[in-house]
Amino acid sequence: MDKIDRAILGLLVRDGRLSFRELGEAVHLSPNAVAERFRRLRATGAIRHIRATLDPVALGRALQAQIEVKLAAETAALEFETALRHLPQVVGATLMTGSFDYAVRVACTDRDELMQLTETLRRTAGVRETYTRLVLREVELAGAP
Repeated sequence: MDKIDRAILGLLVRDGRLSFRELGEAVHLSPNAVAERFRRLRATGAIRHIRATLDPVALGRALQAQIEVKLAAETAALEFETALRHLPQVVGATLMTGSFDYAVRVACTDRDELMQLTETLRRTAGVRETYTRLVLREVELAGAP
């Protein structure tokens, strides 16, 4: 991966809808050359997905939180992950090291929905303990890693 590939990745992170022509203008290559680099980056796994980023506030889910979760001893990680996929408030989850097993990112309509979600996790998803923190502001960091 060279500096042009990294520049293309940085541009796509900021706006995944850029055309090959627009990318080519930015990195001084033809659209065909950019398309070939894009295909190679996809094939090597450097680009895994092109996605839309939804705004939870615009969708009526202004209360965002991170719930750290400790699973019950008898709960398998894959079982918990399957349960998360059925909860519309869950926007992401990360398996972690440390005293908690997962960091779960959620977007809820209000505090009551957040409280109900926490209870649902304990009751039906095999969660033993939770620690919830409210998100005050999300910081957008554009650019390739």
